[in-house]
Amino acid sequence: MKVQMQSVHFDADKTLLDFIQQRLNKLEHFYDRVTDGEVILRLNNKDGVANKTVEIKLMVPGSTLFSQEDAPSFEAATDAAVEALKRQITKYKEKNLTH
Repeated sequence: MKVQMQSVHFDADKTLLDFIQQRLNKLEHFYDRVTDGEVILRLNNKDGVANKTVEIKLMVPGSTLFSQEDAPSFEAATDAAVEALKRQITKYKEKNLTH
């Protein structure tokens, strides 16, 4: 899966980008027709510990799946967003395989 990654107002290190790519690659076990993805990493200026946001957009045939999560770390936000996408992929597959 081809994934485009952007980090807003900071430079993400290679370790973080590799971590995100690995997590997204695992989604292909659930549905192998994901064409490509887009990840936006953002540091929020709001108070509190959950000041890191990860937005993930996945393109599948005929639809776009999206998840956005805030967490204290980008890794935790990525895990939460990938879990949400896993549920969306499952629903998408069920809906499209029954028709």
